[in-house]
Amino acid sequence: MKTALITGATSGIGKATATRFAQEGIRLILCGRREEVLKELQNELGKHVPVHTLTFDVRNNEDVTTAIESLPVDFNTIDILINNAGNAHGLDPIQNGSIDDWDAMLDINVKGLLYVSKAIIPQMTARKRGHIINIGSTAGKEVYPNGNVYCASKHAVDAINQGMRLDLNKHNIRVGAINPGMVETDFSKVRFKNDEDRADKVYQGFDCLQPEDIADIIHFTVTRPYHVNIADLVVLSTAQASSTIVNRND
Repeated sequence: MKTALITGATSGIGKATATRFAQEGIRLILCGRREEVLKELQNELGKHVPVHTLTFDVRNNEDVTTAIESLPVDFNTIDILINNAGNAHGLDPIQNGSIDDWDAMLDINVKGLLYVSKAIIPQMTARKRGHIINIGSTAGKEVYPNGNVYCASKHAVDAINQGMRLDLNKHNIRVGAINPGMVETDFSKVRFKNDEDRADKVYQGFDCLQPEDIADIIHFTVTRPYHVNIADLVVLSTAQASSTIVNRND
């Protein structure tokens, strides 16, 4: 039985991926900041596969390292790492941007991904085997008005993914990125500071990607024969052509 560690597992793509993996018999290490939600998931998904939870904030390198070092023997060989934790805060022109928002996006989307990867990669290189999937965004492939720092953080994920793949090639480790467009999650609710009306409008008027769509693609990616590596994949709904061009019914 393979073991997968998923960051940002309490909602959205992370939760959907955990559910899909459990259905397919993959042992789970679920990571997030909301301990009560992690425990609910453990109780639910533990009916199918062994599940262990780790409560930490990816922004804190010491907490990341301590949590991963605490894994019990049955969970301490990680075959699959899903770097899913990420966020967007604000949608302002750069001259009006909040430094707190900038720090949150860079600390979670970039530094958090690096901290978690740094804690897990050594065991993969020692075994000469492992699979890392970094969840990026179409915002890492283009820039849109008022996206500035969020786009920068996802461009960094794109660059890290490419660099990681080059550096780990000689260690026989698969590295790839899944880059979704608009997915109907709490993403916009967080971006707009819990303004639910504004967040809901992002997904209105077209058939948006759902977290389960991305989870299905992630599962496909990790179940390819080991000589196959999905290195970089962009996923859009049929209605979305770019970050700013969406064919809405209204």
